[in-house]
Amino acid sequence: MAVDFDAAQGKVVFPRNARGADWPGDGLFTMEAAADTLTCRIEATSPGQLEGLKGAVERHLNRFAFREGELVFAWQDA
Repeated sequence: MAVDFDAAQGKVVFPRNARGADWPGDGLFTMEAAADTLTCRIEATSPGQLEGLKGAVERHLNRFAFREGELVFAWQDA
Protein backbone atom coordinates (compact mmCIF):
# COMPACT_ATOMS: atom_id res chain seq x y z
CA MET A 1 0.00 0.00 0.00
CA ALA A 2 1.53 3.32 -1.05
CA VAL A 3 0.97 6.22 1.37
CA ASP A 4 1.96 9.86 0.98
CA PHE A 5 0.93 12.66 3.34
CA ASP A 6 1.79 15.94 5.00
CA ALA A 7 -0.03 18.12 7.56
CA ALA A 8 -2.67 19.27 5.05
CA GLN A 9 -3.31 16.35 2.70
CA GLY A 10 -2.77 12.68 2.15
CA LYS A 11 -3.05 9.92 -0.44
CA VAL A 12 -3.35 6.14 -0.08
CA VAL A 13 -3.31 3.70 -2.98
CA PHE A 14 -5.14 0.45 -2.27
CA PRO A 15 -3.73 -2.24 -4.59
CA ARG A 16 -6.27 -3.91 -6.85
CA ASN A 17 -5.30 -7.32 -5.44
CA ALA A 18 -5.08 -6.45 -1.72
CA ARG A 19 -6.24 -9.21 0.61
CA GLY A 20 -6.94 -11.57 -2.26
CA ALA A 21 -9.20 -9.16 -4.17
CA ASP A 22 -9.19 -8.93 -7.94
CA TRP A 23 -10.55 -5.47 -8.80
CA PRO A 24 -10.08 -4.00 -12.29
CA GLY A 25 -7.62 -1.39 -10.92
CA ASP A 26 -6.17 0.18 -7.79
CA GLY A 27 -8.36 2.24 -5.47
CA LEU A 28 -7.28 5.76 -4.51
CA PHE A 29 -8.14 7.49 -1.23
CA THR A 30 -7.29 11.16 -0.76
CA MET A 31 -7.76 13.45 2.24
CA GLU A 32 -7.61 17.21 2.61
CA ALA A 33 -7.59 18.81 6.06
CA ALA A 34 -9.26 22.11 6.92
CA ALA A 35 -9.73 23.76 10.31
CA ASP A 36 -12.76 21.66 11.28
CA THR A 37 -13.28 19.25 8.37
CA LEU A 38 -11.45 16.37 6.75
CA THR A 39 -12.56 15.98 3.14
CA CYS A 40 -12.14 12.39 1.96
CA ARG A 41 -12.41 11.14 -1.60
CA ILE A 42 -12.36 7.57 -2.87
CA GLU A 43 -11.79 6.66 -6.49
CA ALA A 44 -12.65 3.02 -7.18
CA THR A 45 -12.88 0.85 -10.27
CA SER A 46 -16.12 -0.91 -9.34
CA PRO A 47 -19.11 -0.42 -7.01
CA GLY A 48 -18.01 -3.33 -4.81
CA GLN A 49 -14.52 -1.91 -4.41
CA LEU A 50 -16.00 1.51 -3.53
CA GLU A 51 -18.21 0.08 -0.79
CA GLY A 52 -15.35 -1.96 0.63
CA LEU A 53 -13.04 1.06 0.70
CA LYS A 54 -15.70 3.23 2.37
CA GLY A 55 -15.93 0.69 5.19
CA ALA A 56 -12.16 0.39 5.53
CA VAL A 57 -11.68 4.17 5.61
CA GLU A 58 -14.43 4.67 8.19
CA ARG A 59 -13.05 1.94 10.48
CA HIS A 60 -9.48 3.18 10.28
CA LEU A 61 -10.23 6.87 10.75
CA ASN A 62 -12.48 6.12 13.73
CA ARG A 63 -9.75 3.97 15.24
CA PHE A 64 -7.11 6.68 14.83
CA ALA A 65 -9.37 9.53 15.96
CA PHE A 66 -10.95 7.75 18.93
CA ARG A 67 -10.41 10.80 21.19
CA GLU A 68 -12.69 12.82 18.91
CA GLY A 69 -15.63 10.47 19.45
CA GLU A 70 -17.46 8.66 16.67
CA LEU A 71 -16.82 10.38 13.34
CA VAL A 72 -19.71 11.09 10.96
CA PHE A 73 -19.21 10.31 7.27
CA ALA A 74 -21.45 11.90 4.66
CA TRP A 75 -20.36 10.13 1.47
CA GLN A 76 -21.58 11.73 -1.75
CA ASP A 77 -21.48 10.46 -5.29
CA ALA A 78 -19.34 12.54 -7.61
